[in-house]
Amino acid sequence: MTINCKGQLIDLTTPKVMGILNVTPNSFFDGGKFKNRSEMLSQVSKMLHDGATFIDVGAYSSKPSAEYVSEEEELQRIIPIINLILEYYPETLVSVDTFRNEVARICIENGAAMINDISAGNLDDKMLETIAKYNVPYIMMHMRGTPETMQSMTTYDNIVKEILFYFSEKVAKARSYGINDLIVDPGFGFAKTLEQNYEVLQKLELFEILELPLLVGFSRKSMIYKALNSSAEEALNGTTVLNSIALTKGAKILRVHDVKEAMECVTLFNKINNQ
Repeated sequence: MTINCKGQLIDLTTPKVMGILNVTPNSFFDGGKFKNRSEMLSQVSKMLHDGATFIDVGAYSSKPSAEYVSEEEELQRIIPIINLILEYYPETLVSVDTFRNEVARICIENGAAMINDISAGNLDDKMLETIAKYNVPYIMMHMRGTPETMQSMTTYDNIVKEILFYFSEKVAKARSYGINDLIVDPGFGFAKTLEQNYEVLQKLELFEILELPLLVGFSRKSMIYKALNSSAEEALNGTTVLNSIALTKGAKILRVHDVKEAMECVTLFNKINNQ
């Protein structure tokens, strides 16, 4: 199970870690934390040193009820960061968290290796065309509505069955464009209640039917800290627990704020499985 990132084949037989670098002022956990070039580079350096295979850069917060950000502002935030990362760490595989095809296009032309789309093309019908043109790996996440409306759209008859059907349609459409490297993300915290998030996790192994790499993103989310009556700042241990469970159920990429701890999960998981 491999994906091609800028000519480099990444083997996902062994799970990998994707480090999150938010450049938004309003991200739910680390918004505004990195205020200048030095702090950004220090964080990237730390994540790469700790074992991240990918750095996922986002400039539009997708937290529930997130406010609108214009395409121009999103680009103004994200392009300098991609350029900065690749200037100092040119081998870095930069993933861009965006649902806009024009942002995706410009980021790829500036060196991004992968696109991470929370809407799987629902919010921009030109996205698949762009991905196909540039032939980069594409992460498709499950979500209903938009970040502003998704928490009002949590009614399902059978949530896992409906998510699998959603992906079967999305994969077929992506394949029709000639897109080869696809990754699926169940979208923990997106258009799902607390209980629904845990139901999806409980049945995560069913996603193997898609025969695609599975990315999970629990990192410090409310599904953890609300269940524990704590906070995002106190949710690292809970994140580690859920990452470990997800690995045993087939997850191939852990998307996290805390790379070192996630890599420890992967290392011990590999020990158990003699990898």
